[in-house]
Amino acid sequence: MGSYKEEEKTDQQPKWLWVNGPIIVGAGPSGLAVSACLKENGVPSLILERSDCIASLWQQKTYDRLKLHLPKQFCQLPLFGFPENFPKYPSKKLFISYLEDYAKHFGIVPKFKQSVKVAEFDHVSGFWKVETQDFLYLSKWLIVATGENAEPVIPEIQGIDKFKGAVLHTSVYKSGTEFNNQRVLVIGCGNSGMEVSLDLCRHNAIPHMVVRNSVHILPREMLGISTFSIAMALLKWLPIRVVDKLLLLVANLTLGSTDKLGLRRPKTGPLELKNATGKTPVLDVGALSQIRNGKIQIMHGVKEITKIGAKFIDGKEGEYDSIILATGYKSNVPSWLKGTDFFTEQGMPKTPFPNGWKGENGLYTVGFTRRGLLGTANDAKKIARDISDQWRKYKGFCKNF
Repeated sequence: MGSYKEEEKTDQQPKWLWVNGPIIVGAGPSGLAVSACLKENGVPSLILERSDCIASLWQQKTYDRLKLHLPKQFCQLPLFGFPENFPKYPSKKLFISYLEDYAKHFGIVPKFKQSVKVAEFDHVSGFWKVETQDFLYLSKWLIVATGENAEPVIPEIQGIDKFKGAVLHTSVYKSGTEFNNQRVLVIGCGNSGMEVSLDLCRHNAIPHMVVRNSVHILPREMLGISTFSIAMALLKWLPIRVVDKLLLLVANLTLGSTDKLGLRRPKTGPLELKNATGKTPVLDVGALSQIRNGKIQIMHGVKEITKIGAKFIDGKEGEYDSIILATGYKSNVPSWLKGTDFFTEQGMPKTPFPNGWKGENGLYTVGFTRRGLLGTANDAKKIARDISDQWRKYKGFCKNF
């Protein structure tokens, strides 16, 4: 935790704190990783977290059956790996325990329940001003670690306010237990939509999954090796389009044609599409077989929600007991970071990967690479090295402030 100097609050100004090191906004894996890397380089930091725990997305907004989609070696944070006895794909519970051990190992103690209202660089003083409901924090550096998935995406769907049953986002879905024997409309066919639909099947619910656009579905493993591992190895030697063709060839051999199931593949390959748009291919963990045997029904685009169900763009209608929005998440950076054009309106760095980790005036970002925890680890190391070089110059100033 960074050291800080405190001033009393007046009637005109909020109580302010000088932070002797970078301010990190967000205590998820990205914030923890960059804090640990800074500490390894001798630089203190202070994490501000709006919730009451680390990794609040994982702890509070994920379903019970969630596991890491990639092998653990691609998901560990810098300087402190997973325990050897962890399975290849750690569960949600195990991953949270790993993050808690990570924070304890590096002595990372965020300031919880500090929701950032506004953060802005003061060109007169040369410091970042970060205001929460309690304090005004000042620092030479600001690290945005709130990530790509800070807020649930709630789409506007005609008539959804008329629906008599339950409507919930996957951020509050925990288990299919409460949906036993229900007909459930799952809107969205990404990894969350697929896994929630699979979970509903295992709890005797009847899921109907809405597929609005094309989607790439790949096996999680090919010949006993993770698909991601194979892709990373091939990319060292082959162009991305060639790797995509090889992945799709094997996927078609192992999974069969997904088009016949109503799941059209995009014309652009899975890795190329991920790089261009951030859209992640679905890694199948069992949902596809349930689609084949009819336990998960595929529906094509919602036209309108009714009191008792939905009308679809192909003219079909259905009655449902509940609706689950598997519509993903979005960045919330534009709502609080002001005075900089470093981010797009969607809250992503304008500078493309791999250079989107550094802005101007001591602004940094981690967790926005669209490359998961592996991208987070790489950016955390870069940020720590860059700030530590500056830290040596400012160390004397900070001590005597």
